[in-house]
Amino acid sequence: MISLGKETIHRYKEFIEWAETLSDLDDNIWLTPIAEGKATVAEIISHLKNWDYYLINTIIPAIKNGEGMVFPDFDSFNQKAYEYARSGISKNSLLDEFKQTRIQLVEIMLTEPDVATKNVAANGVENCPHTGTPYSLLYIIYEFIEHDIHHKNQILSVI
Repeated sequence: MISLGKETIHRYKEFIEWAETLSDLDDNIWLTPIAEGKATVAEIISHLKNWDYYLINTIIPAIKNGEGMVFPDFDSFNQKAYEYARSGISKNSLLDEFKQTRIQLVEIMLTEPDVATKNVAANGVENCPHTGTPYSLLYIIYEFIEHDIHHKNQILSVI
């Protein structure tokens, strides 16, 4: 795999180390919205875990079957993650689930580079409309790193 690919995957994995620091977070902060009408820290971590889980269990099998990547409606998908975070799951259990899911996704991408780098459409679109880059799972991970950073900054703003 190209080195940029491995660098992207390792950057994606590094988020685990930062997320683990949240285990020390006061439960009140963990369960408080980052801003009025926004998600809680718990809901954000659940949201990130759900997207990794979706990539592992839906997107990767689709790529292996020669199909494109199909992403669900974001709002309803995210709502399920938020509900899970409010289901009574403990902070440490949710953080551990996030870590295990992220590790699993990273391992698949490192051991199956053909799956990670294969050019496939995303919701029927071949190339990113912003950059013109052909879509692949690796490109989605690259975009998800920015998504992680956005959420990390939101969390840092409340802690």
